Amino acid sequence: MKKFLSVFVAILGLSLSLTAQTAVPSVDPNAPEIKFENPVIDYGSIEFEANGIREFKFTNVGKTPLTITAVTGECGCTATTIDGKPGWPQEPILPGKSGVIKVKYDTKREGRFEKNVTVTSNAKEPSMKIRIKGEIKAKPLQDEK
Repeated sequence: MKKFLSVFVAILGLSLSLTAQTAVPSVDPNAPEIKFENPVIDYGSIEFEANGIREFKFTNVGKTPLTITAVTGECGCTATTIDGKPGWPQEPILPGKSGVIKVKYDTKREGRFEKNVTVTSNAKEPSMKIRIKGEIKAKPLQDEK
């Protein structure tokens, strides 16, 4: 009986210590919150070497200023720096105010594409994914003379 009781207490102690470690961090109820007008931009079917820049419009629907710290594409074909400058606001976005994140896809790549872009900020959800998709038509054949 003593052996059974010892095993029972050990198992109980182990299970309590494991559940104590799964505490969820509290979320600041006043934290900024980013809401995209549309989290997916569909380029549709576009010409080879067409303009690949698109804009994601968003609003800070939280209670404090929103600061975007980084915007990154999942590969080299998706740029978040346009003309050498970050494609997202560098200043905080006040509650109720809107902003734009610019993304550029390399349209010298034929075929369908679907790429994620990660937005890192001080929002309630600190890392969000937005997405671009579409299809680049085949490169036109050069006229032979």
